[in-house]
Amino acid sequence: MKFNTKVIHGGQEKVDPAYGAVMQPIYQTTTYSQTAPGSNNGFEYSRTGNPTRDALERAFASLENGNFGLAFGSGMAAIDAVMKLLRPGDEVISTNDLYGGTYRLFKRIFEGFGIKFHFIGMGKMDEVETYINNKTKLIWVETPTNPMMNIIDLKSMALSANKHHVLLAVDNTFASPYLQQPLDLGADIVMHSATKYLGGHSDVVMGALVVKDKELAEKLYFIQNSSGAICGPQDCFLVLRGLKTLHVRMQRHCENARAIAEYLSNHPKIQKVYWPGFRNHPNHAIAKEQMKDFGGMISFVPKMSTVEEAIRIVQNLRIFTLAESLGGVESLAGHPATMTHASIPKKEREKLGIVDSLIRLSVGIEDVEDLIADLKQALG
Repeated sequence: MKFNTKVIHGGQEKVDPAYGAVMQPIYQTTTYSQTAPGSNNGFEYSRTGNPTRDALERAFASLENGNFGLAFGSGMAAIDAVMKLLRPGDEVISTNDLYGGTYRLFKRIFEGFGIKFHFIGMGKMDEVETYINNKTKLIWVETPTNPMMNIIDLKSMALSANKHHVLLAVDNTFASPYLQQPLDLGADIVMHSATKYLGGHSDVVMGALVVKDKELAEKLYFIQNSSGAICGPQDCFLVLRGLKTLHVRMQRHCENARAIAEYLSNHPKIQKVYWPGFRNHPNHAIAKEQMKDFGGMISFVPKMSTVEEAIRIVQNLRIFTLAESLGGVESLAGHPATMTHASIPKKEREKLGIVDSLIRLSVGIEDVEDLIADLKQALG
Protein backbone atom coordinates (compact mmCIF):
# COMPACT_ATOMS: atom_id res chain seq x y z
CA MET A 1 0.00 0.00 0.00
CA LYS A 2 1.47 3.36 -1.04
CA PHE A 3 1.64 6.32 1.33
CA ASN A 4 -1.30 8.32 -0.05
CA THR A 5 -3.52 5.26 0.37
CA LYS A 6 -2.10 4.52 3.83
CA VAL A 7 -3.13 7.89 5.25
CA ILE A 8 -6.76 6.96 4.53
CA HIS A 9 -6.78 3.19 5.07
CA GLY A 10 -3.55 2.24 6.91
CA GLY A 11 -4.18 0.05 9.94
CA GLN A 12 -7.95 0.59 9.72
CA GLU A 13 -10.97 -1.67 9.50
CA LYS A 14 -12.81 -1.01 6.25
CA VAL A 15 -16.07 -0.59 8.19
CA ASP A 16 -16.93 -0.70 11.87
CA PRO A 17 -17.93 -4.30 12.68
CA ALA A 18 -20.81 -3.23 14.95
CA TYR A 19 -22.92 -1.18 12.52
CA GLY A 20 -20.85 -0.78 9.37
CA ALA A 21 -19.78 2.83 10.02
CA VAL A 22 -17.21 3.91 7.41
CA MET A 23 -15.54 6.28 9.88
CA GLN A 24 -14.12 5.01 13.17
CA PRO A 25 -16.75 5.68 15.87
CA ILE A 26 -15.99 7.67 18.99
CA TYR A 27 -16.19 5.24 21.90
CA GLN A 28 -16.94 7.75 24.62
CA THR A 29 -16.77 5.32 27.50
CA THR A 30 -14.52 4.72 30.49
CA THR A 31 -15.25 1.05 31.02
CA TYR A 32 -16.50 -2.09 29.23
CA SER A 33 -18.77 -4.92 30.29
CA GLN A 34 -17.23 -8.32 31.02
CA THR A 35 -18.92 -11.69 30.55
CA ALA A 36 -16.89 -13.03 33.48
CA PRO A 37 -14.12 -11.56 35.65
CA GLY A 38 -11.20 -10.91 33.30
CA SER A 39 -13.18 -11.96 30.21
CA ASN A 40 -13.97 -9.13 27.77
CA ASN A 41 -14.07 -8.19 24.10
CA GLY A 42 -10.55 -6.75 24.09
CA PHE A 43 -11.09 -3.68 26.25
CA GLU A 44 -11.59 -3.30 29.98
CA TYR A 45 -10.79 0.32 30.95
CA SER A 46 -10.11 3.30 28.70
CA ARG A 47 -6.83 4.36 30.27
CA THR A 48 -5.49 0.96 29.23
CA GLY A 49 -7.19 0.87 25.85
CA ASN A 50 -10.04 2.37 23.86
CA PRO A 51 -11.27 1.28 20.40
CA THR A 52 -10.97 4.81 18.95
CA ARG A 53 -7.46 5.24 20.33
CA ASP A 54 -6.56 1.74 19.19
CA ALA A 55 -7.53 2.66 15.62
CA LEU A 56 -5.42 5.81 15.77
CA GLU A 57 -2.41 3.97 17.19
CA ARG A 58 -2.61 1.45 14.34
CA ALA A 59 -2.72 4.34 11.88
CA PHE A 60 0.35 5.95 13.47
CA ALA A 61 2.26 2.67 13.15
CA SER A 62 1.21 2.24 9.53
CA LEU A 63 2.34 5.73 8.44
CA GLU A 64 5.79 5.31 9.99
CA ASN A 65 6.21 1.72 8.76
CA GLY A 66 6.33 0.59 12.39
CA ASN A 67 4.66 -2.30 14.16
CA PHE A 68 3.39 -0.53 17.27
CA GLY A 69 1.92 2.94 17.81
CA LEU A 70 1.09 4.79 21.02
CA ALA A 71 -1.00 7.92 21.46
CA PHE A 72 -0.47 10.33 24.37
CA GLY A 73 -2.15 13.42 25.76
CA SER A 74 0.57 15.66 24.27
CA GLY A 75 3.91 15.53 22.51
CA MET A 76 5.60 16.26 25.83
CA ALA A 77 3.82 13.29 27.42
CA ALA A 78 5.21 11.10 24.63
CA ILE A 79 8.76 12.37 25.26
CA ASP A 80 8.24 11.91 29.00
CA ALA A 81 7.40 8.23 28.37
CA VAL A 82 10.65 7.73 26.43
CA MET A 83 12.66 9.32 29.23
CA LYS A 84 11.07 6.91 31.71
CA LEU A 85 12.91 4.09 29.96
CA LEU A 86 16.06 5.50 31.61
CA ARG A 87 17.51 5.21 35.11
CA PRO A 88 19.63 7.50 37.34
CA GLY A 89 23.21 7.58 36.05
CA ASP A 90 22.21 7.09 32.41
CA GLU A 91 23.35 9.62 29.82
CA VAL A 92 21.53 11.11 26.83
CA ILE A 93 23.06 12.79 23.80
CA SER A 94 20.62 15.34 22.42
CA THR A 95 20.47 17.75 19.53
CA ASN A 96 21.42 21.18 20.90
CA ASP A 97 19.00 22.99 18.59
CA LEU A 98 15.68 21.57 19.74
CA TYR A 99 12.22 22.60 20.86
CA GLY A 100 12.34 24.64 24.06
CA GLY A 101 9.79 22.43 25.81
CA THR A 102 11.94 19.36 25.22
CA TYR A 103 14.99 21.19 26.58
CA ARG A 104 12.98 22.23 29.65
CA LEU A 105 11.79 18.65 30.28
CA PHE A 106 15.32 17.29 29.99
CA LYS A 107 17.06 19.97 32.07
CA ARG A 108 14.49 20.86 34.72
CA ILE A 109 12.78 17.51 35.26
CA PHE A 110 14.89 14.52 34.28
CA GLU A 111 18.28 16.02 35.05
CA GLY A 112 17.01 16.26 38.63
CA PHE A 113 16.46 12.50 38.61
CA GLY A 114 20.13 11.82 37.93
CA ILE A 115 20.09 11.59 34.13
CA LYS A 116 22.91 13.45 32.39
CA PHE A 117 22.29 15.28 29.10
CA HIS A 118 24.81 16.37 26.49
CA PHE A 119 23.39 19.02 24.13
CA ILE A 120 25.58 19.02 21.03
CA GLY A 121 25.64 19.88 17.36
CA MET A 122 25.03 16.76 15.29
CA GLY A 123 26.29 17.92 11.93
CA LYS A 124 29.37 15.67 12.11
CA MET A 125 29.18 12.08 13.31
CA ASP A 126 32.77 11.94 14.58
CA GLU A 127 31.93 14.70 17.07
CA VAL A 128 28.84 12.82 18.25
CA GLU A 129 30.94 9.67 18.76
CA THR A 130 33.20 11.46 21.25
CA TYR A 131 30.27 11.77 23.69
CA ILE A 132 29.23 8.11 23.58
CA ASN A 133 30.35 6.02 26.55
CA ASN A 134 29.12 2.99 28.50
CA LYS A 135 26.56 5.16 30.33
CA THR A 136 24.97 6.44 27.11
CA LYS A 137 21.52 4.92 26.71
CA LEU A 138 19.75 7.25 24.29
CA ILE A 139 20.44 9.62 21.40
CA TRP A 140 17.66 12.19 20.92
CA VAL A 141 17.43 13.80 17.48
CA GLU A 142 15.26 16.44 15.85
CA THR A 143 15.50 16.84 12.09
CA PRO A 144 14.73 19.35 10.73
CA THR A 145 15.55 21.10 13.98
CA ASN A 146 13.41 23.71 15.67
CA PRO A 147 13.85 26.55 14.82
CA MET A 148 17.16 26.60 12.89
CA MET A 149 16.17 23.98 10.28
CA ASN A 150 19.37 21.98 10.69
CA ILE A 151 19.37 18.54 9.08
CA ILE A 152 20.84 15.49 10.81
CA ASP A 153 21.97 12.41 8.90
CA LEU A 154 19.69 9.70 10.30
CA LYS A 155 21.35 6.77 8.54
CA SER A 156 24.76 7.66 9.98
CA MET A 157 23.26 8.35 13.41
CA ALA A 158 21.49 4.98 13.38
CA LEU A 159 24.68 3.13 12.41
CA SER A 160 26.53 4.74 15.32
CA ALA A 161 23.71 4.09 17.80
CA ASN A 162 23.44 0.46 16.73
CA LYS A 163 27.21 -0.04 16.98
CA HIS A 164 27.17 1.16 20.58
CA HIS A 165 23.84 -0.52 21.50
CA VAL A 166 22.22 2.84 22.19
CA LEU A 167 18.58 3.68 21.47
CA LEU A 168 17.97 6.29 18.76
CA ALA A 169 14.80 8.39 19.11
CA VAL A 170 13.80 10.89 16.41
CA ASP A 171 11.36 13.77 16.80
CA ASN A 172 9.79 13.71 13.35
CA THR A 173 7.28 16.50 14.00
CA PHE A 174 8.65 19.04 11.50
CA ALA A 175 8.89 16.54 8.66
CA SER A 176 5.86 14.31 9.30
CA PRO A 177 5.79 10.74 7.91
CA TYR A 178 4.95 12.22 4.51
CA LEU A 179 8.47 13.62 4.18
CA GLN A 180 10.61 11.09 6.06
CA GLN A 181 10.28 7.80 7.94
CA PRO A 182 13.08 7.48 10.52
CA LEU A 183 12.39 3.83 11.39
CA ASP A 184 13.27 2.90 7.80
CA LEU A 185 16.56 4.79 8.26
CA GLY A 186 17.44 2.80 11.39
CA ALA A 187 15.84 4.71 14.30
CA ASP A 188 14.33 2.78 17.22
CA ILE A 189 11.66 5.28 18.25
CA VAL A 190 9.80 7.95 16.29
CA MET A 191 8.05 10.71 18.21
CA HIS A 192 5.49 13.24 16.95
CA SER A 193 3.71 16.16 18.42
CA ALA A 194 0.52 15.04 16.67
CA THR A 195 -0.84 18.47 17.57
CA LYS A 196 1.02 19.70 14.51
CA TYR A 197 0.95 18.20 10.99
CA LEU A 198 -0.70 14.90 11.90
CA GLY A 199 -3.78 16.60 13.36
CA GLY A 200 -3.31 19.47 10.96
CA HIS A 201 -6.14 21.76 12.05
CA SER A 202 -4.93 23.37 15.31
CA ASP A 203 -7.83 21.86 17.25
CA VAL A 204 -6.29 19.03 19.27
CA VAL A 205 -3.23 18.46 21.49
CA MET A 206 -1.66 15.00 21.22
CA GLY A 207 1.61 13.07 21.08
CA ALA A 208 2.63 9.86 19.33
CA LEU A 209 5.35 7.22 19.50
CA VAL A 210 6.01 4.50 16.92
CA VAL A 211 8.43 1.58 17.22
CA LYS A 212 9.15 -1.70 15.44
CA ASP A 213 10.57 -3.77 18.31
CA LYS A 214 7.98 -5.68 20.37
CA GLU A 215 9.96 -5.65 23.64
CA LEU A 216 10.48 -1.90 23.42
CA ALA A 217 6.80 -1.42 22.60
CA GLU A 218 5.75 -3.43 25.65
CA LYS A 219 7.90 -1.25 27.91
CA LEU A 220 6.36 1.90 26.46
CA TYR A 221 2.80 0.52 26.67
CA PHE A 222 3.45 -0.27 30.35
CA ILE A 223 4.61 3.32 30.95
CA GLN A 224 1.66 4.71 29.00
CA ASN A 225 -0.85 2.69 31.03
CA SER A 226 0.88 3.18 34.38
CA SER A 227 1.48 6.93 34.03
CA GLY A 228 -1.88 7.52 32.39
CA ALA A 229 -0.95 10.40 30.07
CA ILE A 230 -3.40 9.18 27.43
CA CYS A 231 -5.69 11.09 25.08
CA GLY A 232 -9.48 10.91 24.96
CA PRO A 233 -11.54 9.31 22.17
CA GLN A 234 -12.79 12.64 20.80
CA ASP A 235 -9.20 13.82 20.30
CA CYS A 236 -8.29 10.48 18.71
CA PHE A 237 -11.19 10.86 16.27
CA LEU A 238 -10.03 14.35 15.31
CA VAL A 239 -6.48 13.21 14.58
CA LEU A 240 -7.73 10.16 12.64
CA ARG A 241 -9.73 12.59 10.53
CA GLY A 242 -6.72 14.86 10.13
CA LEU A 243 -4.47 12.02 8.97
CA LYS A 244 -6.71 11.37 5.99
CA THR A 245 -5.60 14.62 4.35
CA LEU A 246 -1.96 14.61 5.51
CA HIS A 247 -0.59 13.92 2.04
CA VAL A 248 -2.47 16.69 0.24
CA ARG A 249 -1.82 19.19 3.04
CA MET A 250 1.90 18.44 3.17
CA GLN A 251 2.23 18.83 -0.57
CA ARG A 252 0.76 22.34 -0.37
CA HIS A 253 2.75 23.24 2.76
CA CYS A 254 5.95 22.36 0.88
CA GLU A 255 4.97 24.18 -2.31
CA ASN A 256 4.05 27.36 -0.44
CA ALA A 257 7.16 27.25 1.75
CA ARG A 258 9.40 26.93 -1.29
CA ALA A 259 7.90 30.06 -2.86
CA ILE A 260 8.09 32.03 0.40
CA ALA A 261 11.68 30.95 1.14
CA GLU A 262 12.74 32.14 -2.31
CA TYR A 263 10.85 35.42 -1.87
CA LEU A 264 12.44 36.11 1.50
CA SER A 265 15.94 35.19 0.30
CA ASN A 266 15.69 37.89 -2.38
CA HIS A 267 14.14 40.54 -0.13
CA PRO A 268 16.40 43.56 0.53
CA LYS A 269 15.34 43.74 4.20
CA ILE A 270 16.17 40.10 5.02
CA GLN A 271 19.61 39.11 6.27
CA LYS A 272 19.29 35.33 6.47
CA VAL A 273 16.73 32.63 5.63
CA TYR A 274 16.88 29.15 7.14
CA TRP A 275 15.25 26.50 4.92
CA PRO A 276 16.79 23.11 4.01
CA GLY A 277 15.72 23.35 0.38
CA PHE A 278 18.43 25.89 -0.45
CA ARG A 279 21.46 24.39 -2.16
CA ASN A 280 23.75 26.36 0.14
CA HIS A 281 22.12 24.89 3.25
CA PRO A 282 24.90 23.03 5.16
CA ASN A 283 23.13 19.66 4.90
CA HIS A 284 21.00 20.17 1.81
CA ALA A 285 22.33 16.98 0.21
CA ILE A 286 21.30 14.89 3.24
CA ALA A 287 17.89 16.56 3.34
CA LYS A 288 17.41 15.76 -0.32
CA GLU A 289 18.39 12.13 0.26
CA GLN A 290 16.34 11.36 3.39
CA MET A 291 13.32 13.62 2.82
CA LYS A 292 10.69 13.63 0.08
CA ASP A 293 10.56 17.45 0.13
CA PHE A 294 11.78 20.22 2.40
CA GLY A 295 8.78 20.95 4.59
CA GLY A 296 6.63 23.92 5.50
CA MET A 297 8.82 25.55 8.18
CA ILE A 298 11.04 28.58 7.59
CA SER A 299 13.03 30.83 9.92
CA PHE A 300 14.53 34.19 8.98
CA VAL A 301 16.38 37.19 10.41
CA PRO A 302 15.71 40.75 9.20
CA LYS A 303 18.69 42.97 8.34
CA MET A 304 17.65 45.36 11.08
CA SER A 305 18.52 42.65 13.58
CA THR A 306 16.75 43.86 16.71
CA VAL A 307 14.02 42.36 18.84
CA GLU A 308 11.93 45.48 18.19
CA GLU A 309 12.09 44.95 14.43
CA ALA A 310 11.14 41.29 14.74
CA ILE A 311 8.18 42.13 16.95
CA ARG A 312 7.11 44.92 14.60
CA ILE A 313 7.06 42.50 11.65
CA VAL A 314 5.09 39.73 13.35
CA GLN A 315 2.57 42.18 14.81
CA ASN A 316 1.97 43.73 11.37
CA LEU A 317 1.09 40.41 9.70
CA ARG A 318 -2.58 40.07 8.76
CA ILE A 319 -2.95 36.58 7.25
CA PHE A 320 -0.16 34.94 9.21
CA THR A 321 -1.33 34.68 12.83
CA LEU A 322 1.08 35.49 15.65
CA ALA A 323 0.82 32.30 17.69
CA GLU A 324 2.77 29.35 19.04
CA SER A 325 2.54 25.90 17.48
CA LEU A 326 2.80 24.93 13.81
CA GLY A 327 1.59 22.48 11.20
CA GLY A 328 -2.01 23.65 10.89
CA VAL A 329 -3.75 24.59 7.67
CA GLU A 330 -3.42 28.26 8.62
CA SER A 331 -0.11 30.13 8.46
CA LEU A 332 1.46 31.10 11.77
CA ALA A 333 4.35 33.36 12.71
CA GLY A 334 6.32 33.10 15.93
CA HIS A 335 9.15 34.79 17.80
CA PRO A 336 11.19 31.89 19.27
CA ALA A 337 13.18 33.97 21.76
CA THR A 338 10.04 35.05 23.64
CA MET A 339 7.69 32.20 22.72
CA THR A 340 8.66 28.60 21.87
CA HIS A 341 12.27 28.82 23.08
CA ALA A 342 11.99 31.24 25.99
CA SER A 343 12.83 28.41 28.42
CA ILE A 344 16.33 28.11 26.92
CA PRO A 345 18.78 30.61 28.48
CA LYS A 346 19.57 33.55 26.21
CA LYS A 347 23.30 32.73 26.10
CA GLU A 348 22.56 29.16 24.97
CA ARG A 349 20.00 30.35 22.41
CA GLU A 350 22.41 32.77 20.81
CA LYS A 351 25.11 30.09 20.50
CA LEU A 352 22.69 28.19 18.28
CA GLY A 353 21.73 31.21 16.19
CA ILE A 354 18.39 31.76 17.93
CA VAL A 355 18.93 35.49 18.13
CA ASP A 356 16.31 37.88 19.46
CA SER A 357 15.43 38.98 15.93
CA LEU A 358 14.76 35.46 14.58
CA ILE A 359 11.24 34.86 13.23
CA ARG A 360 9.78 31.40 12.57
CA LEU A 361 7.04 30.77 10.03
CA SER A 362 4.73 27.80 9.79
CA VAL A 363 3.55 28.13 6.21
CA GLY A 364 -0.06 27.08 5.75
CA ILE A 365 -2.05 25.99 2.72
CA GLU A 366 -3.61 29.33 1.73
CA ASP A 367 -2.99 30.85 -1.71
CA VAL A 368 0.71 31.59 -1.69
CA GLU A 369 0.23 34.94 -3.47
CA ASP A 370 -1.76 36.15 -0.47
CA LEU A 371 0.90 34.95 1.95
CA ILE A 372 3.67 36.70 0.04
CA ALA A 373 1.62 39.90 -0.14
CA ASP A 374 1.15 39.72 3.62
CA LEU A 375 4.88 39.37 4.21
CA LYS A 376 5.55 42.19 1.79
CA GLN A 377 3.31 44.64 3.61
CA ALA A 378 4.57 43.58 7.04
CA LEU A 379 8.20 43.97 6.03
CA GLY A 380 7.44 47.30 4.43
